[in-house]
Amino acid sequence: MTRTIHSWLTDMDGVLVHEGDALPGAADFVRALRDAGRPFLILTNNSMFTPGDLQARLAAAGIDVPTEAIWTSALATAQFLLDQLPDGSAYVIGEDGMTGALRDVGYTLTDTDPDYVVLGETRTYSFDAITRAIRLIKGGARFIATNPDVTGPSAEGDLPATGAVAAMITAATGRKPYFVGKPNPMMFRSALNRIDAHSETTAMIGDRMDTDVVAGIEAGLQTFLVLTGSTRREDIAKFPFRPSHVLDSIADLVARV
Repeated sequence: MTRTIHSWLTDMDGVLVHEGDALPGAADFVRALRDAGRPFLILTNNSMFTPGDLQARLAAAGIDVPTEAIWTSALATAQFLLDQLPDGSAYVIGEDGMTGALRDVGYTLTDTDPDYVVLGETRTYSFDAITRAIRLIKGGARFIATNPDVTGPSAEGDLPATGAVAAMITAATGRKPYFVGKPNPMMFRSALNRIDAHSETTAMIGDRMDTDVVAGIEAGLQTFLVLTGSTRREDIAKFPFRPSHVLDSIADLVARV
């Protein structure tokens, strides 16, 4: 049975944009949400960028969103750590998106006896920084990572990402990280709290069965898989779970807002 949808969560890459260009219907969908006053958040596992950076990227593609409508794995990680240990400290491997999010919730960034080692996305992973992280974790720091994605895209091909570097640190320490971002439904629950939404009346739009859809299901949301990104229609049958709906693109949802 199709439930009434009052609030929306949507992935960014593969749903709204592809390599800097807006996908069909993306700008119209976001405009319809704003015109109707629907609570919504745009989610991304990328922890490198601040909401302001991502707002500018979307604006360049013709999609107009406020910064407060963007929820990154860095923001979700900072909120998780704030809930776990207010006024804590962290050693961070990451970019401005991650360091800024932690500072905004009152965390101290340090390489001396931190409460946590936080691993996020960065353009260049430093061997010295990874070595320091390994030693701090062995010394008792708790290990957190923003997301389990093992590769990320670039113009030249795949790059090693957070999940791959986390695996290396785990091999050296014997300690697995707690991943906050998708497919952990924790990220969706923090997003729901952010917009004061309820899972029963919220939907998730994504392009990946193994992150967006499975996390949406586990968070109790309706799920819409769009075929403009990673997952193809023929791939769906390979998974032991199903999205609520499969659509060609987000353009098919404009009339549902």
